[in-house]
Amino acid sequence: MKILQINAVSGISSTGRICTEITDYLNHNGHEGFIAYSDGIPAKKGYRIGSSIDHKLHAFWSRIYGKQAYFSSRATNNLIRYIQNVKPDVVHLHNLHNNYINLKLLLDHLAVNDVPTVITLHDCWFYTGKCTHYTLDNCNKWRDKCGNCPRLKKDNPSWFFDYSSEMLADKKQGFSQIPRLAVVGVSDWITSEAQKSFLANARIVQRIYNWIDTDVFKPTDADAVRKKLNIDNKYIVLGVASGWSNAKGLDKFIEVSKILPEEIQLVLVGGLPHDITLPGNILHLPNTHSVDDLVAYYSMADVYLHLSEEETFGKVIAEAMSCGTPAIVLNSTACPEVVGNSGGIVIDRFSPDAVRQAIQIIREIPKREWREKAVRHVKENFEKNDLIMAHLELYRKIMN
Repeated sequence: MKILQINAVSGISSTGRICTEITDYLNHNGHEGFIAYSDGIPAKKGYRIGSSIDHKLHAFWSRIYGKQAYFSSRATNNLIRYIQNVKPDVVHLHNLHNNYINLKLLLDHLAVNDVPTVITLHDCWFYTGKCTHYTLDNCNKWRDKCGNCPRLKKDNPSWFFDYSSEMLADKKQGFSQIPRLAVVGVSDWITSEAQKSFLANARIVQRIYNWIDTDVFKPTDADAVRKKLNIDNKYIVLGVASGWSNAKGLDKFIEVSKILPEEIQLVLVGGLPHDITLPGNILHLPNTHSVDDLVAYYSMADVYLHLSEEETFGKVIAEAMSCGTPAIVLNSTACPEVVGNSGGIVIDRFSPDAVRQAIQIIREIPKREWREKAVRHVKENFEKNDLIMAHLELYRKIMN
């Protein structure tokens, strides 16, 4: 099989690593894998879509007009020529909402040429007018007709206009014209949501979890990292995000920090807003694309705390558990599904005191017991080779 994946990034962040891992597996097991991307680590069989200037212009115009994935026509036509040269058996679409592609041009090409197409729902954008999430806004307009969007200034913000209704109609028309379309949800939660949308009419709709490479994300001795950070005598509660915001739970972490005892150290890894000053008991570490750094941070922690309420999967949760660290999550979207019954604690509703109590419960059980349960849960549910093989089987199905 010859598979082309299209994603915003290659080799970095969760979606970029997923694309790279699928491609590497294909190329080492008798198939051919290619990646088309806008940014990230250059891939051996890769194609960069557009330029930095094109991406910035796309972002500017999308904010002016309130439309995303309606620009970058030249870059997308060049991508289409690349697709025609590669002649893939399947095109696998991941994150397309990063100001680098013209969605209509791409979908028209896939439809007219009857190219078997897979889309993975890393968030909700494929079946909504404009938003990547909607649960906190309690909005279900995407099921019928968007408009008067409550998230107009969120996600990819619009400065002036609300074209969410038109964008939803265009997506419905564009995806519905593809004869062989498969939809992958990365959790039961988002798969169920997609089945309430126009994507329910796809030939295949199924759940394939995101995976964890347990040969990489595994418990390691992180005492040296603790000492280097001067927190070796602390009980460490960790949070990880590529970019911190209130949507990722930053405000909740600050609330929690006010009631924790002195021996507990909060550590946040990831980019911070420029106007944020963290309390003294929160240690901030910059965003990293180094897997080795992430493994060390996950392993040094006693608890992984995840306070985002909108997750289609939450790969950082599973990565932390794979490194032997139990997780505390909120009972929202896919978070409880990832933790399961043995990987940590699910809090029904956020409050600083509920978090403090959950941390105390975890502290009362030896770390080695949590480590065994968390690692076992990841291996039983998110094993890399099994889930990549599930993708290969899906490619065969949609081809035929």
